Amino acid sequence: MKDVGLILLLLAVLWSGSHAQSVNVTCETGKYPPDPKTKVGTFVINLDLPPEKRWAELGQAKSLEIKYLLDGFKEFVDDWGAAGRVLIDFVDSKGGNLDGTLPYPFAGEIKGFADAAGINLGEMILYNLFYEFFTVCTSIVAEDPSGALYHVRNLDFGLFIGWDVRNKTWAITERLRPLIVNLDWQRGGQTVFKSVNFAGYTGILTAVKPKLFTLSMDERFNPDGGFIGIIKWLLGNRNETWMGFLTRDVMENATSYAQARAKLENTVMLAPAYFILGGNKSGEGCVITRAREKNLDTWEMRNASGWYILETNYDHWEAPFILDDRRTPAHKCMDTMTQKNTGFAGLFNVLSSQPVLNKLTTYSALMQVNSGNLETYIQTCEDPCSPW
Repeated sequence: MKDVGLILLLLAVLWSGSHAQSVNVTCETGKYPPDPKTKVGTFVINLDLPPEKRWAELGQAKSLEIKYLLDGFKEFVDDWGAAGRVLIDFVDSKGGNLDGTLPYPFAGEIKGFADAAGINLGEMILYNLFYEFFTVCTSIVAEDPSGALYHVRNLDFGLFIGWDVRNKTWAITERLRPLIVNLDWQRGGQTVFKSVNFAGYTGILTAVKPKLFTLSMDERFNPDGGFIGIIKWLLGNRNETWMGFLTRDVMENATSYAQARAKLENTVMLAPAYFILGGNKSGEGCVITRAREKNLDTWEMRNASGWYILETNYDHWEAPFILDDRRTPAHKCMDTMTQKNTGFAGLFNVLSSQPVLNKLTTYSALMQVNSGNLETYIQTCEDPCSPW
């Protein structure tokens, strides 16, 4: 991020209860299956349609929810005073011009969604942009005793964006949950891959390509952060790729774990990231630690625990920030679960254990590569729960 010191200071204040939890964490049991009402539904994205038409059904179905989210974001930015109002005016009046700078098929898809939902195009572009650098997550690839691979993740979003004092919740986090959908991306009537998306976001944060590989992305806070890449892109230097566009390309076009890994390691991006990649063979799991311009490290599952690999939002060779230590509790719960209990039930229990589960958690996703199964559940964390 632009000011990593400020981010860490704010995390220290907001996550003040997490350290105690990380020492005395309670690993949950019996959480799966959760309430069926929390299970996320599925929409089809037909890749045979023109980009402008692919999102029409979803845009119409989620129009009110996206408008409610964007209104909340505007309220947050408006609190910045004159600078905030200038930004809102720019997005509303000129932001749509940026659509022409986006590569195929994203320009057409974003415009098509905006038209279907009746939303300002500039606001839809901003909506697609802020997932590049505001996700705080936990991702795990684990192997059961038979060699089958599972990939699970919590996606946390909304830190610093609108604290609701009365309800003790993060306002944007609450408005995001109704937008969570599973997408079945099809070509010729056949599934190419499946993903979990916030409706209208055209990139990929969580996905499975049946029988081939699984992928999730976690935010990486770094001085050479996303804001630098975004500014360069706005100023006309567009030789770098949006993270979400790269992951979408990988899911659509990569035909093997090795090919997906090579693309994720070598593509120059707008923002740093952690890519958590799982394959379809025993031992195929890694965390790719990316700077914007190069790969810093690829950490193999066999060099982690041997049967699982786990990433939050910190370089694995460094200790996590002490007041945002979700890593230690997650490891404790994985080791308590043991490899013999690897599966959707055991892994969902890990994802449901605080502070892996926290007030910013929007969903838990469970993926199994061989079956191509994807289950997603909306998550909430009742008090007492961090942050705040």
